[in-house]
Amino acid sequence: MTKFFNLLIAFFVCFTYMNAQGPVPNDWYYGNPGEGYTGISMHKAYEEFIKGKPTQTVVVAIIDSGVDFYHEDLKDNMWVNPGEIPGNGIDDDRNGYADDIHGWNFIGGPGGKNVGPDTYEATRVYGALRYKYENADESKLNKEQKEEYKRFIKAKENVEAEKAKAQSGLARINALEMKVMAALDLLGNAIGDGAFNMETVDAADDSQGQDIVMAKMLAAQYLSGDSKIKNIDDLKKVVKSDIDDDKKRFQDQLDYAFNPDYDPRATIVMDNYNDPNERYYGNSDVIGPDALHGTHVGGIVGAVRNNEIGMDGVASNVKIMSVRAVPDGDERDKDVANAIRYAVDNGASVINMSFGKGFGTNKELVDEAVRYAESKDVLLVHAAGNSAQNNDITDNFPNAQYDKKTGFLFFKKKRKAKNWIEVGASSFKEGEDAVAPFSNYGQTMVDVFAPGMRIYSTMPNNEYAQLQGTSMASPVVAGVAAVIRSVYPKLTAEQVKEAIMKSSYKLNHNVKVPGTNGELAPFSKLSVSGGIVNLYDALVYASTMKGKKKIKK
Repeated sequence: MTKFFNLLIAFFVCFTYMNAQGPVPNDWYYGNPGEGYTGISMHKAYEEFIKGKPTQTVVVAIIDSGVDFYHEDLKDNMWVNPGEIPGNGIDDDRNGYADDIHGWNFIGGPGGKNVGPDTYEATRVYGALRYKYENADESKLNKEQKEEYKRFIKAKENVEAEKAKAQSGLARINALEMKVMAALDLLGNAIGDGAFNMETVDAADDSQGQDIVMAKMLAAQYLSGDSKIKNIDDLKKVVKSDIDDDKKRFQDQLDYAFNPDYDPRATIVMDNYNDPNERYYGNSDVIGPDALHGTHVGGIVGAVRNNEIGMDGVASNVKIMSVRAVPDGDERDKDVANAIRYAVDNGASVINMSFGKGFGTNKELVDEAVRYAESKDVLLVHAAGNSAQNNDITDNFPNAQYDKKTGFLFFKKKRKAKNWIEVGASSFKEGEDAVAPFSNYGQTMVDVFAPGMRIYSTMPNNEYAQLQGTSMASPVVAGVAAVIRSVYPKLTAEQVKEAIMKSSYKLNHNVKVPGTNGELAPFSKLSVSGGIVNLYDALVYASTMKGKKKIKK
């Protein structure tokens, strides 16, 4: 999402927070719990625990929309395939992927083409089944058909509801545009002909109400990242550009995401989508047409530390591998499965997956890839989702629970992957507001929480911004896992998960449950661990464990 949309979310969702304690610093989660914010003790870990200790380089794969590997704060920490010669069009290392220097793109095709917008999984299900069930009489269907019919109805209702939201969102953005532009005019009048900078914006009289307060917040955020803004007209042009981007996003949802007749894959990727075992397709463009999300995620894990620019990633001795599999729409299970396998086969020991959806058409493909990663001792870290829902009772894919039952006769049951960590988002607020209001949760399906609001990280073209979501919480945990694997390389993926879970910072009080009208519940009931990840404590816990992993010489 654009800066404008995220700033409006920050204003309207977090307005009371901002009034209560002022702007949130970019490094709020680096500190210790109890110091004003519930941080992950990152400073303490590096200053008191890691300093002076030998570490091994850890490769973290970012399965996402793409990563801008030219970024000033990422380029030195990008994974480079040692067996590949750049740009020669040859698969030098014979891994099946030519010129995969920094990773691979499973939603690209010949000639450097790329999937940008794509449909959502519910749209695909609806489109695939509507010819059979659009006018069906449920009473005349057999048992198998009724199950498929129920799936069709669920998908259809989802698509229709989401289309209505997109139409409403577009109307809301149009209305907000008028409100925001009028508010910026108020701010311009309040400042007058004087210099337009952070000081004059802050000093502007805000007694005219919430509109000018919003304008001041927007101005301050834009001014902090753009020195080219010299007056109110400059600011309005930049804001208008971002508003137009958000209008396009909603329009794209109507034109592409919820359009059952749209299918970019046949003309771009040109794989045989009906062949679930096909592995070798795509291209080497790991940036893609919109690397905003993946670049932000990658920076949280592994932006270069202590280089006096931008921000610090959670992990130090780390290399970021970009595996592009997430379009502007829902990722496809075939691509996700292949992305996991590619990352595993090319040296990743931690994989971050900041994506998810409500339908899983080919879950067995992803399950097999997860089992493969488990067999190779690779840790998977996944975002729990931003629907303010209980994942224990509502579908969210992919997930750690294998569909296929194991065991004998009556003792067969579904098993959960031991190398999987599901991450919810915590807030920068303490007390009852400690959980991000959008975060999914679940006492059995969500493992741990991590900071996921107002997270400052890298953006394409050497920019930086605060974004929020479980998408930001997941790479915090992936970064913590990478540090543990770097300091204690003999620990298995399952042991690293144990260290993160057991050492998590416990909140022994009630919090507001996301998606309710302020309903309170013990924080311990919202996840398996009942805690928020803490890097220092995780390292201390890991130091007490006996490694089981065999290190290859």
